[in-house]
Amino acid sequence: MRIMIGAAALALLAAATARAEVTDAQPAGFQVRHQVVIAAPAAAVWGVLVQPSKWWSSAHTWSGSAANLSLGAASGGCFCERLPNGGSVLHMTTVHAAPGQKLVLSGGLGPLQSSGATGAMTILLTEKDGATTVTVTYDVGGYFKGGLDKLAAPVDGVLGQQVQGLKTAVEAR
Repeated sequence: MRIMIGAAALALLAAATARAEVTDAQPAGFQVRHQVVIAAPAAAVWGVLVQPSKWWSSAHTWSGSAANLSLGAASGGCFCERLPNGGSVLHMTTVHAAPGQKLVLSGGLGPLQSSGATGAMTILLTEKDGATTVTVTYDVGGYFKGGLDKLAAPVDGVLGQQVQGLKTAVEAR
């Protein structure tokens, strides 16, 4: 019985700290959504958010190192990555930046870059009682051979890792 109660308590704790879901998945597009509460004010979350080298997983970069990532948090800014030998990758472009409140990026991550698909990622920060709820929504549409619906779950998993990385980086400060 104690094990069941402990497992239930863990499940409730996990649900309270992070929520993730594929909200829609069709051959022509999908939407994934993540929400996490970070024990820090929105200004502190923003300060780390705009430095992806501090929280993005190196395993999900082309160069193999998150240290090569940067983010221009102003309209027209670049979520970019430096590659060896002078190469580079433009992952997404900033289309809306409201410090401490909202960041909207446009583009395709990972395998979406070499397809006819693109997406809009909206990151909302809502502060209450010194904690910040971060809601990340990624809407993807366009052409991807075999259908975008097949990428929804893997993209959801990778994005979830990044959102958790943001939480960990901010709370470790």
